[in-house]
Amino acid sequence: MNVKNIFIEGREIGDDQPPYIIAEMSANHNGSIENAKRIIFEAKRCGADAVKIQTYTADTITLNSSKPDFQITGGLWDGQSLHELYSQASLPWEWHEELFDYAREQSITIFSSPFDKTAVDLLEKLNAPAYKIASFEAIDLPLIRYVAQTKKPMIISTGMANQIEIEEAIEAARSGGCQKLVILHCVSGYPAVPEDYNLRTLAHMKQYFKVHVGLSDHTISNTTALASIALGGCLIEKHFTLNRQNGGPDDSFSLEPDDLRNLCKDSRDAFYSLGRVNYDLKGQEKDNSQFRRSLYTCANIKKGEPFSLENIRSVRPGFGMPPKYLDQIVGKIAAQDIDFATALQKDMIKDLDF
Repeated sequence: MNVKNIFIEGREIGDDQPPYIIAEMSANHNGSIENAKRIIFEAKRCGADAVKIQTYTADTITLNSSKPDFQITGGLWDGQSLHELYSQASLPWEWHEELFDYAREQSITIFSSPFDKTAVDLLEKLNAPAYKIASFEAIDLPLIRYVAQTKKPMIISTGMANQIEIEEAIEAARSGGCQKLVILHCVSGYPAVPEDYNLRTLAHMKQYFKVHVGLSDHTISNTTALASIALGGCLIEKHFTLNRQNGGPDDSFSLEPDDLRNLCKDSRDAFYSLGRVNYDLKGQEKDNSQFRRSLYTCANIKKGEPFSLENIRSVRPGFGMPPKYLDQIVGKIAAQDIDFATALQKDMIKDLDF
């Protein structure tokens, strides 16, 4: 598959690059712009490539209704209405410009998930460098096409979307003018469990849809995210908070700073460990190969004496002939006197025919 790498504010994203790490703020600002700034600061300090926010109001994402359709039953937000949840979770629009400016001062990329056209318009005024379509909006093809016309890189989460719906979302993005696209495999559970992720889907998505792929990971640990790298994931998104005990809507399933720091380091280590197909000696192996097994004399041997299992053995270190020749050497005649504990060499063996 030959898909061109994409760039977000100069950072290259693609199969030949370390994974792009996004710290998702979501609702973890908990109603405080100072918390939001601290999240941005910590994301940068931990090594994330970008911090992502969400741009909506309760009224742009749902309706203020008490009807059963709009009530949440079960799960993390049980008992709330959608309007109540989003009123609590939304990041005020008047904060956006200040947070964009702050992130740029900290030299970390910031962009957002818009949830309607007015959000896109706001983000365009702030010169957002990229856009993320949330899983729940992956079926909102008019929104995807509206974002696509900005020509900015677009990241689409696919939680809950089936194969046909993912295909439709990709087509909407491309037909709308977006040619810089990453599709994120995702499980829309909060938190999600690793066994639901079926990470082998990543390799299939990459081949079938012919796009860059990554992971939006809602599990508590970093294990699933790190495993995704071996299957072709070039981008990882994780929710990020200052403290998992802060009591906000998303805090409980978010990474804390130490977790994010580990993800940034370990994901790069995992990427570089993939390397290339290579059977040659690597690094320390070149020195350590001397400690492999080889053939040594385990007794004094006189010239003309036959080699046997009583006078030669396979032992460490590796300065003698390889052990694979043992059966061929047994019964051959010594071409010279050989002392005990001598590394066996070809010229010590008479009539050796290999």
